Amino acid sequence: MSAGRTVITPTVPKDRVISKFPQAFHADASPYQKLNFHPKVKSACSEHRTGTVGLKICKAVLVGDVAVGKTSFVNRFCHDIFDRDYKATIGVDFEVEKFSILGIPFTLQIWDTAGQERFKCIAASYYRGANVVMVVFDLTDEVSLANASRWMESATENATNPVRFLVGTKRDLLSEAAYTEVESHAVKVANELEAEFWGVSSKTGDNVVNFFFRAAALTFDAAVLREVESGPSHPRQIGNDLVKVQKQESQDLYDRGSKKSLKCCN
Repeated sequence: MSAGRTVITPTVPKDRVISKFPQAFHADASPYQKLNFHPKVKSACSEHRTGTVGLKICKAVLVGDVAVGKTSFVNRFCHDIFDRDYKATIGVDFEVEKFSILGIPFTLQIWDTAGQERFKCIAASYYRGANVVMVVFDLTDEVSLANASRWMESATENATNPVRFLVGTKRDLLSEAAYTEVESHAVKVANELEAEFWGVSSKTGDNVVNFFFRAAALTFDAAVLREVESGPSHPRQIGNDLVKVQKQESQDLYDRGSKKSLKCCN
């Protein structure tokens, strides 16, 4: 830390601290076979080389058919609530979650996009630059799984090697036998998409936190590794101000997009 500079570490809730590498839902349903953070990432974080390891802000986008439970999924993790009467998302909703990963502040921007056809002209503009793509489908709806490849292709078109997930929701609505049958099909689709499969329930909270911790850790590991291997560029301050700036810029973009969506869809 340079002389005269005050570093302010963002406040992170105790339930958002990641010190161990979260494991995959199924080892045979993931292209990400690492069992720990990369040694270079662990070393950089432990030494607090803030010239290369500073405040990390990454973007995650959720896509999928209408009514598959994307908003319920996000709200269960971000607010620990479940409401079966959520209104359909119009355009894009936006959440920010702060983590501490290996002692380094990390912020995940979660973009919850609309599944309706009439909003695609707007939602697609938010896919650009995504670090994580989460294709969500309804475990009780075979059509939503069949459409997963189309959503993945659309969401990754303007993203550079994002971390990919295929998430099946509403697990609580299936018996174990029915779930096992759907899961076997979903795993095949996930492997075809080079994505990691998860089965979750927003109603019960089953696997929701584990999933988002896994997504955050994989994204953090990839982002820090890229930065460490590319060498220092511009030193970054660890502080709240950068989060606020990034969040405001994203909110401004969202506000402009919301106005555009009204114009587009009318």
